[in-house]
Amino acid sequence: MTPPVKSKIKSKVKTGAAATPGRMTFDDNGLVMELFGSHHQNLARIEQKLDVAINARGNELTITGDASAVTDTKKVLNGLYSSLENGKEITAEEVDAVLRMAIAPGGDVSDADLTIRTNKRHISPRTPVQADYLKAIDQAELVFGEGPAGTGKTYLAVAKAVERLISGSVDRIILSRPAVEAGEQLGFLPGDMRDKVDPYLRPLYDALHDMMPEGQVAKRMETGAIEVAPLAFMRGRTLSNAFVILDEAQNTTAVQMKMFLTRLGENSSMVITGDLSQVDLPHGTRSGLRDAMETLAGVKSIAFVRFTIADVVRHPLVARIVRAYGEVEARRKSGAQYEHLESAPPFVKSDDDD
Repeated sequence: MTPPVKSKIKSKVKTGAAATPGRMTFDDNGLVMELFGSHHQNLARIEQKLDVAINARGNELTITGDASAVTDTKKVLNGLYSSLENGKEITAEEVDAVLRMAIAPGGDVSDADLTIRTNKRHISPRTPVQADYLKAIDQAELVFGEGPAGTGKTYLAVAKAVERLISGSVDRIILSRPAVEAGEQLGFLPGDMRDKVDPYLRPLYDALHDMMPEGQVAKRMETGAIEVAPLAFMRGRTLSNAFVILDEAQNTTAVQMKMFLTRLGENSSMVITGDLSQVDLPHGTRSGLRDAMETLAGVKSIAFVRFTIADVVRHPLVARIVRAYGEVEARRKSGAQYEHLESAPPFVKSDDDD
């Protein structure tokens, strides 16, 4: 008989009457190996995040921990196993995504299977709000995605655009950004018009190349099936049979935003993304994103999705950076005084670093 194998991560679960055992059995031994991961690394990751102990014997698991944690663990494992049955590869990022879905209020692990299929990648939501965002894009003609950097607002929108272009649901993708400098004075840029505006649009090109082979991106841009252009180029146009994205929309004026929104043509969808905490407009200029979200609240066929620090899916440090800036900004608004930097405490490892 194969002896039980336990992950190498030492569990922090408290033993005693409060501990509740749970058992699970999986049918496909091949999928079980992928589910557990190399050297049971996936089980170790779940143990660490949910504070449970998992013992594996063949295709059977025994889970020990608080009742709620055991329940969440079962949800995570069932969700991951279902993904494997559907042909999805289980990576550390996928494990983290399903964990977020399981423990978030109102989260649903099945939302992790809202997969966007592009030529190069299959992309799934990593948080419940990302799942809501994808659902909103499928259901509404105009979607506003607002929130901090690193939450996947633009990336997921571009992925949806590529998916619809490949499926033939739209004839073209139009990606736009306002050409506003992020607190810098770049001065004169040499070259033709494309050379001058491309630096502002580089993040959109990066997202496209992450989802389509480079040759296909170039070919579709030549034929006009993909267009990346600054906001100023949109005036006077009607954007029909297209998936239209306006990125960095916090840097539009109210007039520019109204102009862009009224470009929407027949059989088109539009996604507007931005972060109202990073407005680079001249002091005193009202952001077109804020103005539009307030003006259009309650209008039929328009959805608003607000991301938070909890939805940051870049490096874990990004979430802590965003949180720190948010706290400082809140203190500034409240008029609180700041201590001198020399009085700052020495480095202390955050619990989030574990």
